[in-house]
Amino acid sequence: MNALHSPHRTKPTAASLASLSSELIERFGDRVVMSEAVREQHGHSLTWVKNQPPDVVAFPRTTEEVSEIVKLCARHDVPIVPFGTGTSLEGHINAPFGGVSVDMSLMKRIVALHDEDLDCVVEAGVTRKELNEHLRDKGLFFPIDPGADASIGGMVATRASGTNAVRYGTMKDAVLSLTVVMPDGEVVKTASRAKKSSAGYDLTRLFIGSEGTFGIITEITLKLHGIPEAISAGICPFPSVKAACDAVIMTIQSGIPVARIELLDELQVKAVNLHSKLTLPESPLLLLEFHGSVAGVQEQAERFGEIAAEFGGGPFEWATKPEERSRLWQARHDAYWAARGLRPGAQSVATDVCVPISRLAECVDETKRDILQSGLIAPIVGHVGDGNFHVQPLVNMDDPAEIEACEAFVDRLVRRALAMEGTCTGEHGIGQKKMKYLEIEHGPAALALMRALKQAIDPHNIMNPGKIVAL
Repeated sequence: MNALHSPHRTKPTAASLASLSSELIERFGDRVVMSEAVREQHGHSLTWVKNQPPDVVAFPRTTEEVSEIVKLCARHDVPIVPFGTGTSLEGHINAPFGGVSVDMSLMKRIVALHDEDLDCVVEAGVTRKELNEHLRDKGLFFPIDPGADASIGGMVATRASGTNAVRYGTMKDAVLSLTVVMPDGEVVKTASRAKKSSAGYDLTRLFIGSEGTFGIITEITLKLHGIPEAISAGICPFPSVKAACDAVIMTIQSGIPVARIELLDELQVKAVNLHSKLTLPESPLLLLEFHGSVAGVQEQAERFGEIAAEFGGGPFEWATKPEERSRLWQARHDAYWAARGLRPGAQSVATDVCVPISRLAECVDETKRDILQSGLIAPIVGHVGDGNFHVQPLVNMDDPAEIEACEAFVDRLVRRALAMEGTCTGEHGIGQKKMKYLEIEHGPAALALMRALKQAIDPHNIMNPGKIVAL
């Protein structure tokens, strides 16, 4: 654990793979799969990085089985890539050095529910929708909502966020403790269930956002919330993206405790209408949701309506029935697939940045002009309550000039956000595609510290190599 240098990662030899595969099959039987179709499924996320399949896919059922798999891989010096549901966007689950994909989908237990303490313990393969279905009868919910029905383990590993982040925070705010299998197979628990602690280093947050490069997360202790007494949602069109962003900025600065405040530009609204069979006004649009008491929700909505009017927004239309709200937010969550429908056959290049809220309108407005000048088809959607927005260029992968134009645009987008004291990614993570921006954002000393942590925790560089930091 104290090695100063990790070896340069190479693909495992045929002999080591054959030996490892034999041992895995002997131990786990048909839960070890090497068919081409399954391997390709586990070597590609929702990204334009080419498919890089693992050599083997293993399906453990318990933390102890994960530990056994890791110990075998460590003994044979074979890379390990943890796999949740495969919905990540920056190449997190690709296997550039081959190895074993450890698929957590069979680890579905809700280990414990402490409703009086507003927390629960779940295995990594439980998805957010499965968890909320289980919690509903207790009057509780888990608020982190990245859109996709991602696994909780994957959400921790990528420090996921989503539509509720403006009110409830991100995964770093939602996790109390983790159980992690380390690169040597040792099992570590990072904290207790206490709501706060000053006992030693904050190991929990060391693993949140580590993208599987430090270990495999197998169990998570999560904070929960009571289902609000009243929930109201609505839509509000604006004359321009800048006007919508300015309204968001004033809403947040005014202290209105909005639960969700999402931006769709006019192109994204058009895509959503076509995909979800809606009739939303095809102009820049804010989707909002308020949580609280009946009186509190009404007051929040009225105050927002006044702010929107100052920026030419309106009319503010309510979705009062639960089924109407669900349809509206499902359409928002389907925005990725809706956008792809604007240009069938094109590859989606979804990317995100995040800036301080005071710079949001400026950043989005400059990005809109950049898209126009680049000649790209690239709808914008964002969790703008915390300054985070997504751009989704649709690219003809048979046109080298178009690929080059898209890559140049994404580079400008990231550098624009960094120049505004933002970040290269608000929630997608680094994976493979954004590694080159880490030093620009954090500086060489911080990047060296990240490498030192990786080398100390994973001296043989077997945990998801080729992601976050290059060794």
